[in-house]
Amino acid sequence: MAETQRVTPGRRDRPLISAAPEPPAQWHRVLTLLADVSLFIGTRSVWTQAAGHRLAVAAVISACYASILVCGVLALVVRRARSLARLDLCVLVTALTLTLCAWTLYHKGSDEALLTTQAARELAAGHAVYGQPWPWLFGHGVAVTPTVTGGYDYTYGYPPLAPLLTAPLLWLGHGGTPATAVSTGALLVGTVVLWRLLPVPWRSAATMVCLGFAMLPTYGRLGYPAILAMALLVPVVVRWPRIGRGGRLGPAGVAQAACLGAACAAQQLPWFLAPFLLAGIYAVRRGELGGRAAARVLGRLVGIAGVVWLLVNTYFAVSEPGTWLDGIALPLTQGATLHGQGLIGISLYYTNGSDRLDWYGHASLLLAAALLALFVLFVRRLGPAATVLPWCAFYLATRSQDGYYLMMTPLWLAAAVTAPPPEFAGAWQPRPRGLSGPHRRPARVATVLLLLSPALASAALAATGTPPLRMRVVAVRRASASAVSRLTVRVTNTDGSALTPHFTLTAGQGMDPYWSALRGPAVLPAHTTALYELRPPGGRYHLVRPDARIRLRAFTPSPQTLSSAYVRLGSAGSRSGG
Repeated sequence: MAETQRVTPGRRDRPLISAAPEPPAQWHRVLTLLADVSLFIGTRSVWTQAAGHRLAVAAVISACYASILVCGVLALVVRRARSLARLDLCVLVTALTLTLCAWTLYHKGSDEALLTTQAARELAAGHAVYGQPWPWLFGHGVAVTPTVTGGYDYTYGYPPLAPLLTAPLLWLGHGGTPATAVSTGALLVGTVVLWRLLPVPWRSAATMVCLGFAMLPTYGRLGYPAILAMALLVPVVVRWPRIGRGGRLGPAGVAQAACLGAACAAQQLPWFLAPFLLAGIYAVRRGELGGRAAARVLGRLVGIAGVVWLLVNTYFAVSEPGTWLDGIALPLTQGATLHGQGLIGISLYYTNGSDRLDWYGHASLLLAAALLALFVLFVRRLGPAATVLPWCAFYLATRSQDGYYLMMTPLWLAAAVTAPPPEFAGAWQPRPRGLSGPHRRPARVATVLLLLSPALASAALAATGTPPLRMRVVAVRRASASAVSRLTVRVTNTDGSALTPHFTLTAGQGMDPYWSALRGPAVLPAHTTALYELRPPGGRYHLVRPDARIRLRAFTPSPQTLSSAYVRLGSAGSRSGG
């Protein structure tokens, strides 16, 4: 039925009854509700801690509970899209408040925070930052990074932006508190920026991914520099295919280039994302402007990012060039022991080891190169996945913990919302004759298989390797009924080269500290057998339970190998697995 209107004589004709307000889309309601619900996760434990000795914080958290409940009701009943958008802001403010409350209670940080804060202290004192071991920071529950050389890495191994930002905050306290303030603050700012840059209906998704589920706030409180890098990448990734549109960067493009350079100066993970973004920008601009103009746009973008990166690194590159270069490349060269949830679990948990651990690293690099090549060849199809593809390579790496993936998930969201497939419809793709002929589909499948096969073959080589050392416990000396003070192990080197073994025992996942070898050759020649007497760190190894299945592990650095054997130490007649 048509709407009835009354017209006042002598005035312009206009309806006195306004149109009904536009209702919000149901998916927008559901997204707001999901973001609201995600704030429940982990909040009870924070409130429980606060209720014991920080009543003011507990009161704020209780108010946040009320906000979550009220927002949940309103998300389902508000009638206008504008009201729901305002409710999205309320959910964001609640999430920011909860994150700050959690930081006030848990801000001592992890080994990452301690290293970053110590680097900031050394920087403020005018001392060298890179290549300096700080072993006193570790122990007492602080994790260390063991290496296959039988030692531990106690040095700072990240680009210098995080210590530079931490140095002005050293007054906040001891431990890793200043570094956790930087990373948590970066997370909060990055969340607000992403929330603001996304289209209105999608903003609650930013709240949920960045601050919900108690996921990224935990890494922020641990002081991970990767959180700072992620926050700097947020404005880069939002609408990234439009960078340089029309052949001009403009103020927004210059800011995005500067943020990319700063992100690369904060942590190494952006180094793996940058090639995909740059290749995608070139492809989109070449499809729009042609090759020469696209190259100019890309050159300006890389130039600005490079200048920012150099500005952050110049002091260190001049004052300590060798150790600085080694330090920023440390995660790639330190030879850390196996750790993570990726393919290395085969050698670490499902078999007794491998004599080809180096091939996991080769497989990871080959997969990264293959994915970049596929991205260039099929950018119209793979362009929307530019922020996800780089992390696939880490699944094959020797250090494949899930933090490499999940700390970058806000970038996945930013690209999913603001870089959809239509943005790449006109992108340039190199088309060799075989990929564009009448048999292009079989040729494309063959190309994919050809590019991926080296990485897959390397991974198969690593996973199917055999342990080079056979180990058997022949004697156990006890300090008490539940503690071991010495182990005598017969070790046989079945490999064709001499090996330098370093031993440890583990009762679960991860790596326990190395045991000292009191007796036995430092280098075990090929095809020989020797007895090793091993002493646990601290002089005692306490058994969790008498029948616990414990793995005796031996790492060698050159070549990198792992040999494992199950042992039982709960009785005097201990026996070892093969």
